[in-house]
Amino acid sequence: MDSVDLLFKTDQFVFSYRLAGILIKNGKVLLQRTLNDPGYAFPGGHATFPETNEETLMRELEEEIEADIRVGDLKWVGEIFFPWQGKPCQQICLYYSIDLVDETQIPLDGSFIARESFDGRIFDLEFSWIAIDEIDTILLYPPIAKQLLRDLDGGVQHFIYKE
Repeated sequence: MDSVDLLFKTDQFVFSYRLAGILIKNGKVLLQRTLNDPGYAFPGGHATFPETNEETLMRELEEEIEADIRVGDLKWVGEIFFPWQGKPCQQICLYYSIDLVDETQIPLDGSFIARESFDGRIFDLEFSWIAIDEIDTILLYPPIAKQLLRDLDGGVQHFIYKE
């Protein structure tokens, strides 16, 4: 069976099921952004049928930054509403703690560029290590993640964000 992204688009709306990884090293969190957007997000991608959440995250990080990861605990469940190409989008995003299998595969400080392929387009993504104690100085999607990052051991957190 071919894999299919769990991303549904109609003439009226978009529905997205996404997985994201929270990778923290040396007091910094790895975030991504497209070069034309000032805002950062957590790395990940759309869930793909028939993969498990773990398989999707492992595949996405391998494709985007050529890193092998271990997927840990579920940390956040987000219901996120935002415009997508002029249409309202409802996204369910599950955020998992992740760790690197091999810490030599990517830089552990600063920023680096990786390639992403989506919707038939290829574009660059900037991955950056941002100090958690400086997280309030950047634009982060969703904004509540700034607060949630400070309490990762507080059990699974649910949030709703409407842009």
